[in-house]
Amino acid sequence: MKAVFLTLLLGLVCAVQEAPAQPEASEITGNWYTIYMAADNKEKIEEGGPLRTYFRRFECIDNCEKMSISFILTNFDSCTLLTAVAQRAEGNVYHIDFMGKNSVQLIRVSESMLVFDAENFDGEKTTKATYALGKGDSLSQEDIQKYEEMNNERGIPNENIEDGAQTDNCAK
Repeated sequence: MKAVFLTLLLGLVCAVQEAPAQPEASEITGNWYTIYMAADNKEKIEEGGPLRTYFRRFECIDNCEKMSISFILTNFDSCTLLTAVAQRAEGNVYHIDFMGKNSVQLIRVSESMLVFDAENFDGEKTTKATYALGKGDSLSQEDIQKYEEMNNERGIPNENIEDGAQTDNCAK
């Protein structure tokens, strides 16, 4: 009986820890804006940092086998709009070469929030970064709490969270 119980318990634990499901194309495609950003290597997302990214739009291509990502990079007072295409590797993970090699996934946290979860390898070091994305310029307290919890799970301290909505001075 104990063996059956332990098997059932192990199955439940594994089910809970499964990777997030791939969001539907209709949930992804559209305008999404960076509200918060965080990284375990904070200098990468600070003003002038190579991963300080303000997202603008996501679009699924070929049933989400590819994803078009439009974003703005800033270098102090300059705003540069770029679009790159990520290729699905497996499941919910995409690969894209930008400022190094990146593995990324979009996680739908709520109807009003996506999290862009990335690991960037710049040739020397891997940086974990997350971006809380919303349709407007703010998130609910519940979404902010979920974002902080996701960062904690990834080893990114809350003091490394930057307010993207307050620092995005580029045209939307």
